[in-house]
Amino acid sequence: MSRKKLATVWLDGCSGCHMSFLDMDERLIELVGKAELVYSPLVDNKEFPPDVDVTLVEGAVSSEEDLHKIRAIRARTKCLVSLGDCSVTANVPGMRNPFPVIAVYDRAYRETATLDPGVPNEVVPRLLPHARPVHEVVAVDVFVPGCPPSADVIYEAVTALLEGRHPELSAMTRFGA
Repeated sequence: MSRKKLATVWLDGCSGCHMSFLDMDERLIELVGKAELVYSPLVDNKEFPPDVDVTLVEGAVSSEEDLHKIRAIRARTKCLVSLGDCSVTANVPGMRNPFPVIAVYDRAYRETATLDPGVPNEVVPRLLPHARPVHEVVAVDVFVPGCPPSADVIYEAVTALLEGRHPELSAMTRFGA
């Protein structure tokens, strides 16, 4: 049997979900037997490949870059997993939502800057009016809550999906497995 294609993506978040993914420790070796990691901030691939079986998405959709990226990823992924509270609810990135984007830029780049205050117009992606959970932008197949979800929960979700099963995570996420 050929290995499935697995990808992980980091949008607007803290990388805590990816750290929990790595906390699977020796179980990562087991997953390598079932799946090839074809795209991730943990590997050097620059372009999201076609026909990915399972993609784990960490973070909220907060910028124009995030929006473009998640739409392209959804089009190339069979099963999209919203991984962690930022992806599921917009969580911490969503804390900026009560404020206009210009106020966020002013606070980050003018009011608190000591050198060269001003909003960058290169490199830093333009913010959307609101940070949004992934499912408000594209269809999501599986939700894995937690801030971050534990390595055990991520392992169960990924293993089930690679085996063609829908993961049963309700008891694990409710009681903090």
